[in-house]
Amino acid sequence: MISTNLLRSELRKVATTNMPLAFLAVLVVLAVTNGVAVAIGTDMDGSKTFISTGFDQQSLVAFAANALMIAGLFGAIAAAREYANNTVIATYLNTPNRPRALGAQFTAIGVGGAVLGLVGSALTIGAVALSLPLTDYGFMVSAGGVVQVIAASAWAGAAGAVLGAGIGTIVRNTGGAVAGTVLALIIAPPLIVQLASGSAPWIPGTLAVVASGIADHTSDIAAVAALGAWAIVPAIAAVWSVQRRDVV
Repeated sequence: MISTNLLRSELRKVATTNMPLAFLAVLVVLAVTNGVAVAIGTDMDGSKTFISTGFDQQSLVAFAANALMIAGLFGAIAAAREYANNTVIATYLNTPNRPRALGAQFTAIGVGGAVLGLVGSALTIGAVALSLPLTDYGFMVSAGGVVQVIAASAWAGAAGAVLGAGIGTIVRNTGGAVAGTVLALIIAPPLIVQLASGSAPWIPGTLAVVASGIADHTSDIAAVAALGAWAIVPAIAAVWSVQRRDVV
């Protein structure tokens, strides 16, 4: 079981650095970009059919796939920097039980990823809603659709952050952790689909889209569970790795 004090300590590690501010800046830029696209963007024929229905607008503001990747990088950097800065030594001296220490760290990083997903989706929805009055359309996404988009983004952010943290803990190098996360979330999935077309509904990006309510390749519940599995597997591998290697 993870103690409250240990979890609080890990949350402070995540929150008291400049890294969350850097990722927040990225979220603001993405939201502004979406708002500008709504205000001045058009389809090939000059129309704005990409915002003409509630479904189109929900597809536009669905942030879960972005949250998955952004939070994945956040988690990879947060975990790998423990080894780069040698702060992991103090962590394991204070908590010799390595699985418990990692559990607290991954939980804190997952919370950070969830916050990034939630804030990113809220900013995107807000930017699009503020830009729509500049067009001939109003905001047509239902309250339920907004809730689903935000919830899916938060869950995808948490899953991506834990996945990245698992890779970062295994690799123990910031550059390698970032490269490994990009490989796992961007490069490998299309290659897997090419080798096994039946795997298409189960790759992270597709699962994030389904969880956002804009695709039906599988059920929402199955998509949420599968996203969790994508996070749990590298986390378990990281725990196994840490128990069998020296701290640094």
